[in-house]
Amino acid sequence: MKPHPVSFIRTIISGELVQGSDEVTVHYGAYRLKQIKRENTILFTDKRIIDWRSLKKFFPLVLATEWKYNKDEIPENVTVIQVTNADEAYWKFVRYYRSKFQIPVVAITGTSGKTTTKEMIKHILSADRIVTATSLTSNSRTANLQYLLNIDEETDAAVFETAVGAPGDVLNAGEYFKPTIGIITNIGAHHLNYCKTLEGYIEAKGEMVKIINPTGVLIINRDDSNTSKIDLESFRGKIIKIGTHSTCHFRARNIQYAQDGMQFSIKHKKRNYQMYVPGFGVHQVYNALAAIAAVYEMGVTIPEAAHHLKTFRKFNKQLQVVDGINDSVIIDDTWSITTTSLEAALKVLNEVGKDKKKIAIIGTITDLGSWGYTIHEQAGELIYQIGVDVLITIGEHASIMADHAVKRGLTSPVYTFRNEVLVLNLLNKIVDANTIVLIKGDMYSQPIIELASKLRKKK
Repeated sequence: MKPHPVSFIRTIISGELVQGSDEVTVHYGAYRLKQIKRENTILFTDKRIIDWRSLKKFFPLVLATEWKYNKDEIPENVTVIQVTNADEAYWKFVRYYRSKFQIPVVAITGTSGKTTTKEMIKHILSADRIVTATSLTSNSRTANLQYLLNIDEETDAAVFETAVGAPGDVLNAGEYFKPTIGIITNIGAHHLNYCKTLEGYIEAKGEMVKIINPTGVLIINRDDSNTSKIDLESFRGKIIKIGTHSTCHFRARNIQYAQDGMQFSIKHKKRNYQMYVPGFGVHQVYNALAAIAAVYEMGVTIPEAAHHLKTFRKFNKQLQVVDGINDSVIIDDTWSITTTSLEAALKVLNEVGKDKKKIAIIGTITDLGSWGYTIHEQAGELIYQIGVDVLITIGEHASIMADHAVKRGLTSPVYTFRNEVLVLNLLNKIVDANTIVLIKGDMYSQPIIELASKLRKKK
């Protein structure tokens, strides 16, 4: 955060100094007690602080509050700014701070690919610029203030994920970041426990349209059917389409699997550029297209972007190909699971394992609420259509996938387990050097994570 004296902050939030000094400098911000990690933090709160002892190590502390404390209640090293409404004061400070920096700010949402796309943009820009960004997948609304305050006078660009757990999440992020460039990677079916319906989820993702600067840029996946349902009539900025369709501004062609990644060409303004991106799958090409379109808007040429993209390091547990038990090959994709990412993973399994026995181990898809049965059936439909040689599901809801795939006509051996305990014994019997195993789950499913670890060949 760019440091500010208390006197200046008081002016911004229309506050009155009731204790302490106007000369104290603020270096950090918080609106919850647990967000205070360092000295010289300003805390915006409408709650009365009782236990000052736990905060003593963070003194000097600045408090912007609507509570009227007695002077003998407050320790000496605490500066108190009295405000009429702590929430209003907080947002005045947030809007002021964001307005001080005229830099490109990218906001990314989507069912899958947003973290990878964000990291690609950061990787390309970091070659010659100072970039701040959300950390890995930490993209909850409670982290937004900290990410905003990471911007300072040395920052050249910022890249933030704006995840959707519920309607309004993207709008909330927009209040902090005021993006100049917005990206929607794709829209599948997720977080239906709060969004209630697929239409509600699409609408929640579509909030991106409302938060971009009116003269800004929106980058969308032309090939994604759900993204096409977003109402773009109100958007007055520039729309950039990426994909494989002939109408795309950044069009991928001649997509091929290569050594540890994907080769393709980009057609842009009647010129073709050869590309390579680490990581298997056509979905990785879409991630790269979105990243390249974004950095191009920030002045990076396509050849420059292509050069830097070659050295991009994909994450562990995102379709990570490793040596496995009994000399098999393991594809560890235990980062997250949605129907969108499951489809991508199954296609990678079939492509990479063309000449091998293909086994898919699939866990439960979470955050679906009352849509759990329907979405797991849709996952079963994907498994039937794409096909595997052996299907193993882990978890009560995951068995719905297996039941539906069999009902639709999947003739491959199918095993359903309530937990992972017996799966390793089965795999030791059916896995050999001619086998490739996809294990698909999410980072919050500890049994799936532990099984994936056990499947790796021990060094």
